[in-house]
Amino acid sequence: MGHSCAHHGGAGPASALRNRTMFYFPKATLGFFLSIAAVVLPAPTALTQSIQLATPAASTSATPTDPLGRNTPSNSVLGFLKAATSGDYSIAAQYLQMSPAHRQAEGEKTATKLKFVLDNGFVGNYSRFNQPEGTPQEGVSLGHQKLGTISAGDVETDLDMVRVSDPNAGKIWLISSDTLAKLPELYDQAEARQVASKLPGFLVRHDLGGMPLWQWLALLVATPFAAALGWLVLAILEIPLRWWARKHGHMDVANWRSVSGPAWLLTGTLIHQAFVAKLRLPLLARHYYFQITSIALILSATWIVWRVVRWSLHSVRLRALSRGHAGTGSLMLLGERILKAIILIAGILAVLGNLGFNMSTALAGLGIGGLAIGFGAQKTIENLFGGVSVLGDEVFRVGDVCRFGDRSGTVEDIGLRSTRIRTEERTLLAIPNGTVATINLENLSRRDKLLLKTNLSLRSETRSDHLRFVLSELRRLLYSHPKIETTTVRVRLTDIAAAAPSVEVLGYVLTQDFNEFAAVREDVLLRMMEIVESSGTGLALPAQTLYISRDAGLANDKAESAVQKVAELREGRKLPFPDFHKEEISSFKGSIEYPPKESALRQNEDGAGKNR
Repeated sequence: MGHSCAHHGGAGPASALRNRTMFYFPKATLGFFLSIAAVVLPAPTALTQSIQLATPAASTSATPTDPLGRNTPSNSVLGFLKAATSGDYSIAAQYLQMSPAHRQAEGEKTATKLKFVLDNGFVGNYSRFNQPEGTPQEGVSLGHQKLGTISAGDVETDLDMVRVSDPNAGKIWLISSDTLAKLPELYDQAEARQVASKLPGFLVRHDLGGMPLWQWLALLVATPFAAALGWLVLAILEIPLRWWARKHGHMDVANWRSVSGPAWLLTGTLIHQAFVAKLRLPLLARHYYFQITSIALILSATWIVWRVVRWSLHSVRLRALSRGHAGTGSLMLLGERILKAIILIAGILAVLGNLGFNMSTALAGLGIGGLAIGFGAQKTIENLFGGVSVLGDEVFRVGDVCRFGDRSGTVEDIGLRSTRIRTEERTLLAIPNGTVATINLENLSRRDKLLLKTNLSLRSETRSDHLRFVLSELRRLLYSHPKIETTTVRVRLTDIAAAAPSVEVLGYVLTQDFNEFAAVREDVLLRMMEIVESSGTGLALPAQTLYISRDAGLANDKAESAVQKVAELREGRKLPFPDFHKEEISSFKGSIEYPPKESALRQNEDGAGKNR
């Protein structure tokens, strides 16, 4: 990780040249105290091996391969620090740009001084320079890389890396001779400013994992201090939050409590990092410390965003459901799941990037993998976007009665992949959302009124005046019925060429309930039969009638009565053709008693009226 502050002091070169006794702890399970110890242990530990900076995928034909891993600037610096921390300065010298003779004579001494200067004066983030060809930098020539600055007192220089060709290792990165030329001045200034000389000798002389005991002690002491200070910061921030909630009537602070845990981890880690930045840790230990604590920051931030997204979208979903927008509620649920997946992937990528993996390669791999998944799961993706389209358009909701193509039923669930329908046969029908988005769909529950339509076929011997009587009485019936919309009534003679005259009857029943519609339709059809019977004619049979003997024929008295009534209407110029006069239509409205007097429903209503 990058570090924004310089570090001075630490163990001197004399102690670094001694034979060191290395102590290693096993994997810690005792909380944050021992986890810090595991973080800063040097290269031989399992943790160090697990967070090796990943090198970009090399070509299978690339030759030769450097056994010291000097293929990127960051790997060269990390390899130097590991070798120097373990006391193997002859290997550490292999990371310096020196002639073979000079390296053999002065290499170990130069490596010792360079480690001391880096531990106490380096500022920068070398771990992000992980490209074999180098990362382009303004003002830096090709084959060079500036990783940061080294300062001690009034002396300052760049940590410059140079790419050279090695006959045995190929193209490798070394710490440049320009940086090494400034090393004597830097070392003199850094040694003159040591703070460790003011501490008890046993805390400075003894080290653990390449780090003096006094720094270990400071790390441990800083942990509860950072935790307590982080809790105090959150408690102070909660005061204006409670005041705002009380002022606006939002007394429930449970949502704040849901993020208090990750927020405590975030603030405590930031405070601990700020303290450690002043602690003058060795560069390698500092690198591992900030790497792991940055992972804690990423996890806590991801945790907070996850909780905030879950709470906010849940609130929006409940608000939409309370207003009857079931489709919007389902869409919010889908959006919440997608956002959570994005947050999780972003958190994982951030952790991998923090560990030094080449994320450009990882993102390219994700792109290729996503393309392969897209080709292999076309139907799944089609259904997913179909579900989003259905939920967004709100063509239907859960509980609506719909017709999907030639199938109809009640919508029970709108899922991510399919919509489930309960049919009239009580079977469960699952239709993929991709199909739902493309087929013709009728929402029967959204009808504002229901259509009543029928055709009456009268007997072939029915006379024209009989037909006029039937037509006028049918119109009067529909105009008079309180449940029929008068403006859309249509009663017309449609055909006489067939075996029997045909009369079309059409009107809208003013209801959205199908059961009520069925009752009104039944009542209207029964009244139609009474009108046909009273006209002296009858309904045509669906088959031909063969008269073997002479029958009674039409009811002459009723037929004459119907003809006489039509004649009276004609003489009085009140014949209702092509329709009744508007004033008569208005007078008809509600003149029919519905339900009829003999209906049990009417008796219940009359009894209720008497009770009132």
